[in-house]
Amino acid sequence: MDETKKKEETGSTHKIGIYLWIWGLLFVLSFFSYLVDWYQFQGMLRWSLIIFFMLLKAGLIMAFFMHLYWERYALVNVLLWPMTAIVCFVALMIAEGKYTLFSRLFYFFVGG
Repeated sequence: MDETKKKEETGSTHKIGIYLWIWGLLFVLSFFSYLVDWYQFQGMLRWSLIIFFMLLKAGLIMAFFMHLYWERYALVNVLLWPMTAIVCFVALMIAEGKYTLFSRLFYFFVGG
């Protein structure tokens, strides 16, 4: 039998080992995220670490459990570019919110 017939007969499945490795890696990343609270990090370091671990876990889940790692590049782009745009818009909203808070506090205490 040639290679394509074998693949059609057996189906295109992935070995369970890769899912177990990813599950273990997600467990380790969750443990590190828990350690951020355990060691009581504060300020920007705390939130940077929490967001970093969150994005790593979300990326692994999307890549392996949502099968994006094995998909065509065009389909991956259809999913990833809108999410990137949303993250950029959220960052812009945070910056605008800080500017609004600053200007309100400035005019409240200094007087305008």
